[in-house]
Amino acid sequence: MLIKHAQIYDAVHPQPYVGDVLIHGTVIQAIGPQLSAPGEEELDAQGLRLYPGFIDAHSHLGLDNYGMGFEGHDYNEMGDIVAAHLRGIDSFNPLELGVRRALEGGVTTVGTGPGSANVLGGTFFAVKTHGNCVDDMVLRDPVAMKCAFGENPKRCYQSKGNSARMSTAAKLREMLFAAQDYLARKEAAGDDPLKKPKYDMKLEALIPVLKGEIPLKAHAHRADDICTAIRIAKEFGVNMTLEHCTEGHLIPEVVARSGFPAAVGPTLTNASKIELVNKTFETPGVLARAGVQVSIITDNPVIPQSYLPLCAGLAVKAGMDPFEALKAITINPAKHLGVEDRVGSLEPGKDADLVLVDGDPMVSDSHIRCVWINGEKVVG
Repeated sequence: MLIKHAQIYDAVHPQPYVGDVLIHGTVIQAIGPQLSAPGEEELDAQGLRLYPGFIDAHSHLGLDNYGMGFEGHDYNEMGDIVAAHLRGIDSFNPLELGVRRALEGGVTTVGTGPGSANVLGGTFFAVKTHGNCVDDMVLRDPVAMKCAFGENPKRCYQSKGNSARMSTAAKLREMLFAAQDYLARKEAAGDDPLKKPKYDMKLEALIPVLKGEIPLKAHAHRADDICTAIRIAKEFGVNMTLEHCTEGHLIPEVVARSGFPAAVGPTLTNASKIELVNKTFETPGVLARAGVQVSIITDNPVIPQSYLPLCAGLAVKAGMDPFEALKAITINPAKHLGVEDRVGSLEPGKDADLVLVDGDPMVSDSHIRCVWINGEKVVG
């Protein structure tokens, strides 16, 4: 397909430009003025805006089961405070209504996985929002190991020996130390199966974290929890992404100095617990100006997935640079999830995930006309 005369917002250049986009198979083949492709289907996008598919770096899409209430919640294991061995992909339901609504809202990729009840909750994965079998939709699995600080682990496991923030930190350290020892024994055993430690599924799941292959995905709202998360990551020399980062605007220099990216949100909600009292749409802009790589998130089902661009628009209203806000729902979450080679911007060679809009998607009166995933028109 050849999309002609669109106003292109490619998430690479700060200013939009009018041009054409040629899709060949599943990828973007060319972008430029006055492209021609004899025999290809053409779509005249005069007066319309073309964006990369929007990306949410932190969601529970497909694990919540839209409209089913508590019975549909498949993203928290409430019986095990350290559940590193769980894989979010095994709870994903591609046919639940929320996945289709995300797609209709222009969200083409999400990072989704376990919730935040556990100190270690299992692995997140990156998935496209079109398909009927998760194995055919996965972009990368795993992308991160979920861990959590603050009120959630305390509340959920208060009667099971985790009633203080220092208890949460200690349990995470205990598992990381155990995984270090387990990995050292495996490597020392070499090819001798008799010398290898007894197989431990939880510790095996933490090996990619220790090797730097995936980061810890740290749920942390309050400033002190953010600092604790950073402290532990530095102690063990592992990578980390800061999730929610609600009070990040109070310590922007600390977040920036850590070098870790921040996924900020969900902000379009009330402060439902004590650690959210300082929640503000100013946070993404403050962190971006400090030099932090910022993504804006919905934490679906907390905010409907399709409201992701609207959340970016509210961040702009609170002072965030509009181009930084666009990057926060496109290329930055792609980097956050380690899939920026495939998605997140309109560039030749990348997956043909595109959204055609009749106005600014960050404003509520715009309408999505078409959505493509892997070159296939799936909306419109």
